[in-house]
Amino acid sequence: MIFDRPFNVREKCIMTGFPNRVHYISHDKTEAAFVKGARIIEDDALIVIANRGRQRGSEMHDQTNHVFIIVDGEAEFVTGGTMIDPKLISPGQTRGSGIEGGTAHHLSKGDVITIPAKTPHQWKDTSKTGSVCYYAVNFQA
Repeated sequence: MIFDRPFNVREKCIMTGFPNRVHYISHDKTEAAFVKGARIIEDDALIVIANRGRQRGSEMHDQTNHVFIIVDGEAEFVTGGTMIDPKLISPGQTRGSGIEGGTAHHLSKGDVITIPAKTPHQWKDTSKTGSVCYYAVNFQA
């Protein structure tokens, strides 16, 4: 992007679709959201979800970049590789039964992982703790 004048950070955030206001979500609301997995912020190109994940198939999003912040539990998480039996479930959203190849990451409390749009990913194994509790900070590309 080329600008014909200097700009400040606030202007840049507005231009990239990041919300130009502050959001505060209380502990009580985030804890309640973790129980069922719910969006706690949805504003412009930013979505924040409080979720409790379990082992499941693979997924890939054409326009969504993720930042996962692990709050509790452990899991093997796989990124990259090739999706097995991919099916387009809605525009830009693909689900599969797994991933062939890819890179395995052992995630636990305090870890952060980023997943760019168009990258297959999967919660592979949550058997040690039953589930993994995490914030998914999603930015639309």
